[in-house]
Amino acid sequence: MSKILYKSAEEIELIRESALLVSRTHAEVAKVIGPGVTTIELDRLAETFIRDNGGVPTFLNYGGFPYSLCISLNDQVVHGFPGTYTLVEGDLVSVDCGATLNGFVGDSAYTFAIGEVSDTVKKLMRVTKECLDLGVAKAIVGMRIGDIGYAIQEHAEKNGFGVVKELVGHGVGVKLHEKPEVPNYGKRGAGIKLEEGMVIAIEPMINAGRAGVKFWDDGWTVSTVDKKPSAHYEHTVAIGKGKPDILSTFEYVDNVLKEKNNN
Repeated sequence: MSKILYKSAEEIELIRESALLVSRTHAEVAKVIGPGVTTIELDRLAETFIRDNGGVPTFLNYGGFPYSLCISLNDQVVHGFPGTYTLVEGDLVSVDCGATLNGFVGDSAYTFAIGEVSDTVKKLMRVTKECLDLGVAKAIVGMRIGDIGYAIQEHAEKNGFGVVKELVGHGVGVKLHEKPEVPNYGKRGAGIKLEEGMVIAIEPMINAGRAGVKFWDDGWTVSTVDKKPSAHYEHTVAIGKGKPDILSTFEYVDNVLKEKNNN
């Protein structure tokens, strides 16, 4: 069994640079995402932006994955393939992105509403983001992995939503997927104790309906069993003393979306 890879303060700063490149990539996607845009266009834009800024798209060819972004539409939970699909009003689009810079990996996901979406989808997006915030708040020295999962699960289920259990967050930084696994469900006080030097990706995947998922024949795409929408938000986080150190940010993407909505 592989061990947890603890990071030095210097390494955490390098992971932060990678995570911020991912955060800026999401903002570039936000500038163009909308009705009439194909998902492959978003993928190409992201790859170009990451490379232009000295990075490499981490997902591209990772385990055979053929794209730079995972783009998951509506009832797709994660790992969707970009393609010729043209976005339309009412779509829900989860974009997951990883970038490797100076040998270190940053990972973050954001869910976009295309135009006007249903009230259920609006609530799903809000609650999933809140789940992320609640999970991240537990990413401090002395807490346990179960505390993160419990905070996410409790909030999602209280709002009538399903928590995906087949897919989990993970350690990140030297590689895209490291120990420990970070489930979005769990018991308070259970699991591995969080220590300084640990860097994890916390990523609630929350379904509007049932928690169950199905895996597609393409070997990657995962969707909800009941065809109801799913949302996904993710941050790269260093375990901190007293408070978490969030290495990625939604500030860039939120600013772009605010500006678009005001125009």
